[in-house]
Amino acid sequence: MDETLEMLRELTEAPGVSGYETAVRQVVRRYVEPLGEILTDNLGSIAARKVGRSDGPKVMLAGHLDEVGFMVTRITDEGYLKFQTLGGWWEQVMLAQRVEIYSRTGPIIGVIGSKPPHLLEPEARKKMVEKSAMFIDIGAASREEAESWGVRPGDPIVPVSPFTLMQNEKLMLAKAWDNRLGCALAIETLRQLKNQAHPNVVYGVGTVQEEVGLRGATTTTNLIEPDIGIALDTAIAGDTPGVSPDEAAGKIGQGPVLLLYDASMIPHIGLRNLVIDTAAAENIPLQFDTMARGGTDAGKIHLFGAGVPSLVIGAPVRYIHTHAAILHRDDFDQTVRLLVALIKRLDMETVQQLKS
Repeated sequence: MDETLEMLRELTEAPGVSGYETAVRQVVRRYVEPLGEILTDNLGSIAARKVGRSDGPKVMLAGHLDEVGFMVTRITDEGYLKFQTLGGWWEQVMLAQRVEIYSRTGPIIGVIGSKPPHLLEPEARKKMVEKSAMFIDIGAASREEAESWGVRPGDPIVPVSPFTLMQNEKLMLAKAWDNRLGCALAIETLRQLKNQAHPNVVYGVGTVQEEVGLRGATTTTNLIEPDIGIALDTAIAGDTPGVSPDEAAGKIGQGPVLLLYDASMIPHIGLRNLVIDTAAAENIPLQFDTMARGGTDAGKIHLFGAGVPSLVIGAPVRYIHTHAAILHRDDFDQTVRLLVALIKRLDMETVQQLKS
């Protein structure tokens, strides 16, 4: 496993649901400390500042640390855990999935359960089981036993899915590509720039609590005061059965995706054109997509102060917001190439033109 794959493995396997990003932040810190000055906000976001030209514009590359997961809300008398979702979950992907509860004494394995279908009336079997009817079984016989293991309301619950190379080893199966992909892109871009000149100051950022309201993007943007904002996030892959190009256009293995629209932001047209021109000049394949529902950290970044030219660049990923998603290694590498080339073009004159 090469150095980049090892980084991707560490990032995806680290637990880090919204509001509980400490473990993944520690992984990010270890990788970015050799690459730049470390900054943090008071919510737990982290940034590495890499200076190319100290009087150049500030470019913010933001991936979010958090993944979708759950939180313990109640322990029943019988020792089962009721829970709250953190981020968007579709009920059909939740049942019978393994999770870990991060208690005071360490992780405890559990499985998401519900009333068995054998006990349901025929009409009820046809319906989706609602989240409110689900619970987590950790093997405890009572509330007292669960508490003796350190479990308390408010404990984070993290999906279990080890990083795995598939038979086609360019396909990487893991939890949390949304959005350890963005964190990894920021790290790898800083790494590629380590011994290269660039006419600006680059901030590689890992934000907290994106999945529950773009919260870390708000505080880190206040901290950095960027001139250019680039959110690094996943795009929904549309290359699976039943999905039309009008629903999701990106295909894995076909290059980075430039998001043309989401519910939180319309990208800056001048910056969009610069990305398109950069990709063409560097012979990097570029895909386009829209996302009618949901938003990204760019939704907060672009509203800072008098406004920050911003957009979203990412890679297509299959099965986001589930326990296991698929990313293509070529898409990751090509996205890094695009980001490095783009940063080299963002000098003060270009940024001023974008703002005018």
